[in-house]
Amino acid sequence: MITPTAYWYLRHGETDWNRQGLSQGRTDIPLNATGLAQAEAAGKALVANATGDLKIARIVSSPLSRALRTAEIAADCLAHATGHRPLIGMDVGLEEVCFGEQEGQPMGEWYDDWIEGHYTPPGAEPFAFLRDRAVAALNRALVGPDLVLVVAHGALFRALRSAMHLPANVRLPNAVPLLVEPPVGGAPAWTLRRFD
Repeated sequence: MITPTAYWYLRHGETDWNRQGLSQGRTDIPLNATGLAQAEAAGKALVANATGDLKIARIVSSPLSRALRTAEIAADCLAHATGHRPLIGMDVGLEEVCFGEQEGQPMGEWYDDWIEGHYTPPGAEPFAFLRDRAVAALNRALVGPDLVLVVAHGALFRALRSAMHLPANVRLPNAVPLLVEPPVGGAPAWTLRRFD
C-alpha cells in the first residue's frame, strides 16, 4: 500500500530505443537530443507549477542514466529559477523492470499479457514483483515532511498506477511532470494532474 502522500512523478526523457519502439528495461540507454530537450522543458514546467505548497524539496531518482540525467536537468532548472537546487538521491528500487530476453527487442503483444500476469518473458521480472518493488521504493521516497519529485520509468509507473487503483496499462509520455495526489473522501483511486 502506498503512503497516502502527494508527490511529483517524472518519467525520463526520450532515448533512441524509445524512438525505435524497443524494450529498454535495465539496459542503460542514455537520453538522446530530443530527450535532453524534453528534460529541459519538464524542468521549466516544474518551475512554473511546483510552487507554494507544491514546491519540490528533494528528488529521488532511478540510478539508470536516462532517469538520473533527467533529474539533474530538472534540478538545474529549479535551481536557476529559485536559487535552491533540490538534493538528488538515488534508489535502486526505482530502476526500470528487467525485461529479460525482450530487452532491445520491439515492444510486442506479450506486453499486455505481462501486465495482466499471464506471461513473463524468460529472464524478466514479473509485473507483480515490479509492483511490490516500486511501491516499497516510492514509500521510501515519501518519507519526510516535504514534497518529493520521483524520476523513474514508464513500466515502473504502470506498476504504481496498479497500486493506486488506476488502470495499469496506460502509457506515460516521456518527461511530462505529474502531480500525484492520494484519494480523498473515501475514493479508491489516486488522482493525476499533468503539466505539459
